[in-house]
Amino acid sequence: MPSLWFKTALLPQGWAEQVRLTVAHGRIAAVETGVPPAADDERHGAALPGLCNVHSHAFQRGMAGLTEFRGPTADDFWTWRALMYRFLDRITPEDMEAIAAQAYVEMLQTGFTRVGEFHYLHHDPAGEPYADLAEMAGRIAAAADDTGIGLTLLPVLYAHGNFGGAPPAPGQRRFLNSVDRFAALVEASRTAIAALPDANLGVAPHSLRAVTAEELAEVTGLIPGAPVHIHAAEQTREVDDSLAWSGQRPVEWLLDHAGVDQRWCLIHATHLTPAETEALAASGAVAGLCPITEANLGDGVFPAADYLAPDALGVVGRFGIGTDSNVAIDPAQELRGLEYAQRLTLRARNVLSSAARPSTGGTLFEGAWAGGAQALGQPALGLAAGAAADIVALDGDHPSLYGRAGDALLDAWVFAGAPGMVGSVWRAGRPVVRGGRHRQAERIGRRYRRTLDRLLGA
Repeated sequence: MPSLWFKTALLPQGWAEQVRLTVAHGRIAAVETGVPPAADDERHGAALPGLCNVHSHAFQRGMAGLTEFRGPTADDFWTWRALMYRFLDRITPEDMEAIAAQAYVEMLQTGFTRVGEFHYLHHDPAGEPYADLAEMAGRIAAAADDTGIGLTLLPVLYAHGNFGGAPPAPGQRRFLNSVDRFAALVEASRTAIAALPDANLGVAPHSLRAVTAEELAEVTGLIPGAPVHIHAAEQTREVDDSLAWSGQRPVEWLLDHAGVDQRWCLIHATHLTPAETEALAASGAVAGLCPITEANLGDGVFPAADYLAPDALGVVGRFGIGTDSNVAIDPAQELRGLEYAQRLTLRARNVLSSAARPSTGGTLFEGAWAGGAQALGQPALGLAAGAAADIVALDGDHPSLYGRAGDALLDAWVFAGAPGMVGSVWRAGRPVVRGGRHRQAERIGRRYRRTLDRLLGA
């Protein structure tokens, strides 16, 4: 492919002007700065490294917007979950592939180049395994292959309905596995993603509600060195149930008993004490934050200001962002929501930036980029020689970006975000988005609409 030339690019050492990226075999072969465009260079505005989406339930894209009505009782996460269970009861493997492909198109169009798929819809509607244990995982892999997004597949172990090995609810039957069958599912999932050149595999014990302490220890040892993702402390009821079960809060228990380290990503971790906040930051784990979903479900507000404040040794908490329920898919919106929740809570502005890095957009972007790569088991190389050519080009002529330079581009993208800001995207060197639209958006959209016609008409 021709070399890519950008007016400006965010390199590991900071912003640079007139940057040429030479791409070969899906990776950046060379980076030149301060060079005019050659005649055959493909020319663009501002280049950023693609972001990792650390937490997605792809199938939930199909129900986005369908739960925004008040029921006969007060609505919360638990009433939303009941509606979600009814929706997923209808989903076939073909439906899963169609919905996931639509979600992945939207991720690529907005600047995500890799997704961590927290995948727990394993079995048929009766709760029986498919002939291929990884049938549904294979459909996720097919959607990733079709769209071009990078995939970190995170098969989920869901074994129980609440703390202490409580029986599962009927709506959870499609998720359930024993540890032995889950181990077989993990190996089948490895086969399902084998054709994707840079896909990788982790494990995801769903939560302390869904696995026992013994099961957690077994599952996290299945793939040494691989990412481990777990829901933790999303809801106050979950915290109360954990205290009743163990005398400890979920994050407190995990930090004391599970060997949480840099492999781990604790999803949400919304309800933390100051001691838990400090300990989680010091552990080296990533907090997987999903501000749009957390707001949509009324979860609460993560204590980001404290988590990202340097401790006495200068240690800062690590975080990534995820789209979770996929009610809206846009990394700029996720980052904006993270900062705005702090502003509303603390009644202050530019809460998560610092004197050392005064740009709030720049602080949020680089934190999410580095933490996201760690959470999905990827090297955090950025736009550098040897790195995967996962590149996002912002349209510098967009009204909200025009005339901005350096971190002001990131501030504008995050806080003045609007459709069309992302112009082009390359994934592993392959152009997948042009003019703000995925190259297969029309075909994939038609299939998605046919799928919803059947699901919503059932």
